[in-house]
Parts: sequence; structure tokens; C-alpha cells
Amino acid sequence: MNITGYGAELVQDPFKILSGRRYEFWVDLDVDEEDELYTENGVYVKIVYKVEEERSEIVTYHLMEKTTDRYLDFDLEAEEEAELAEFCRTHLPEED
Repeated sequence: MNITGYGAELVQDPFKILSGRRYEFWVDLDVDEEDELYTENGVYVKIVYKVEEERSEIVTYHLMEKTTDRYLDFDLEAEEEAELAEFCRTHLPEED
């Protein structure tokens, strides 16, 4: 998996309903033309990532087409999901 760009922000929880902190990531992917996930418009992954004490993990993710924001009904392989989780863990935004 080749990551070409990303954005991330802390998800605000004004009512303190959620435990830990949640972050929303947008990760741009470079997908090979031979891959079934490939679209001419490009692909990104929208990820909700949770950090709680010593544990962090992907809560959910969605593969999306870039220019249309159309949901792509695919699942990542376990190794790809682990790679994205590690990417999120090492690219958490600075706290304000």
C-alpha cells in the first residue's frame, strides 16, 4: 500500500460520551491499475482511530473514491489494515 497524503483531526466530544480520544484520518492511496480497487478518480480511506490509555486501534474505516466521495464496498486485507493502524498511531495530530 502506497500512502500519498493524509489529513487528521481530533473528533470533538463535548458531552464526554466516548472513552479515550477519537481522531478522523483521510489517507490518500496510490492504487495500481491492476488492483480491483483502482478508479480513475483515485481512492482514499476515511478512518476513525481511537486512543485510550495504552491501547490504540482503528474503530472503523471506509474506502472512498476521491472526486465523488462515493463509498467503495471493499475490505482491506489484515496486513493493510495493520499498516494503516500503524500509520495513524505514528501520525496523530498535535494536541491544542
